[in-house]
Amino acid sequence: MMKMKTRISFLFALLLVIACSKDFTESPAVGALSDDALKNATGVDLLLTGAYSTLNAQVNVGYGNYWGRAADDWTADVLSDDAHKGSTDDDQADLKEIELYNWDPGNGYWSARWGVLFAGANRANAVIALINSIEGGDFSAQLAEARFLRGHFNFQIQRYWGNVPYISEENYANTEFNQPNSGPIWDKIEADFSYAKENLPASQAEPGRPTKWTATAYLGKTYIYQSKFPAALAEFDAVINSGAYALLPNYVDNFKAKGENGTESVFAIQFTTDSGQSFNSNSMGTLNFPNPGPFGSCCGFYQPTQDLANAFQVDANGLPLLDTYNDQDIANDYGINSDESFTPHAGTLDPRIDYTVGRRGIDYNGYGVNVGKDWIRANFSDISGPYLGKKHVYHQDEASITQATGGWGEQLSGLNYHIIRYADVILMAAEAAVEVGQLNKALDYVNQIRLRAKNSDVVLDEDGNPAANYSVEPYAAFASADYARKAVRFERRIELGMEGQRLFDLRRWGTQVSTMNEYFDNEARTISNIAQKRSTVSDKHKLLPIPLQAIDLSGGVLTQNPGY
Repeated sequence: MMKMKTRISFLFALLLVIACSKDFTESPAVGALSDDALKNATGVDLLLTGAYSTLNAQVNVGYGNYWGRAADDWTADVLSDDAHKGSTDDDQADLKEIELYNWDPGNGYWSARWGVLFAGANRANAVIALINSIEGGDFSAQLAEARFLRGHFNFQIQRYWGNVPYISEENYANTEFNQPNSGPIWDKIEADFSYAKENLPASQAEPGRPTKWTATAYLGKTYIYQSKFPAALAEFDAVINSGAYALLPNYVDNFKAKGENGTESVFAIQFTTDSGQSFNSNSMGTLNFPNPGPFGSCCGFYQPTQDLANAFQVDANGLPLLDTYNDQDIANDYGINSDESFTPHAGTLDPRIDYTVGRRGIDYNGYGVNVGKDWIRANFSDISGPYLGKKHVYHQDEASITQATGGWGEQLSGLNYHIIRYADVILMAAEAAVEVGQLNKALDYVNQIRLRAKNSDVVLDEDGNPAANYSVEPYAAFASADYARKAVRFERRIELGMEGQRLFDLRRWGTQVSTMNEYFDNEARTISNIAQKRSTVSDKHKLLPIPLQAIDLSGGVLTQNPGY
């Protein structure tokens, strides 16, 4: 029988919660490979490649919104105080409801994300099950990679939904997909990353494959999400002391082709444009280019918030305004047309703002000065705001190798997406150091990030001068644990803004509810009608709802998260 092919096809469609019928599994597929044909090095490598391919979210899960699958977690940023949905309110209504905290279990973005993540986990399970069925041969390296990938997908599932089912290689092999979601699966994730850490090599010839140090960093991240701070710090220190990574000299190079798979890349999705039009590119990030902007294309989503822009304000000593950054908004052109005069903010700013937030009057990734409203696909009555994203838009000087186009005029980017970069590791290490009382170590780690920002190139104006009044300096000391904690958390935001981290940071710090309610109140100073459209953020929003379609397909085995 050709059961393996049937199983794989089933998993690619990701009906995670459907138990396959016996009749279905016994029906051979035309042209399918038999189990025996796969039980060799070639078969293992083919299935492992299939597991890797799921990282870019290009998997037909059979339900949910296409854009909701996005591998770069940009839709999660829309749930935070970092990003607006963008575009007009009536475009992608499900995403508008997400931004305003009005979603329900039937939201197509959630079902799509659920589906593609379980597809990835089960493709990894397919590899593990195949290796376990082979007698003889050494597949330890492939097994370690497969378990790392399963750990990655399950980590994502866990931090979105909290109470989730666990599908093992045994469940997979027996097509027992109807597993209850009885609680967190952190122990399973830890086990996969621990195995990968002990069995992966210290380096890989091919970019994109995890190493011992990639797994060590991810294991530390798993610990810190559970507030296991001593264990987390030990893993992060091991990564830092390994010498395997280093901060890139220029901050912006993390978001350019020249920095891809460089010293700061710990684990990244390997996007590429191939011949100029490719599904190996970030096709689910195509909504996020300016519209029309310098490209004359679609679609104007994923816009930074006023709140995020405000966070880059600094005091006379080049330090963040930890408690007062939102007391005053930086100058913006909301409500001002492009043919009307506007003066950019004159106050002092951390230079990372203009590699993160596209502001009117400032160069936009080498394409010329951002003209404001004419590059924004929204009316002033919409909740999009006045800013454009920059980190995931390729730069003009690299367009020839990073740009592709899609079928309806959208832009496709070949830029890699960082799942973990070294700055993230350093800041997680700093966070753990604070919580175990090692404030000097935390200070050193934070200052490594700030000194890189200080010594990086800055955005220039048309005359070759700094485009704004930039300043960033290291901290002299952390006077208390409370101050250190606040400084580390703030540094994560300005270093990693618009990189899909913010929502999950707020959740694990236990501050999502208070932060988001305050954010909506502050954001209303710029976008007045957001106050009338939003819902109050409450405890139920600390987890996403289990997708209604998944519950239905499970025959009621899955139970809904509290409050939905």
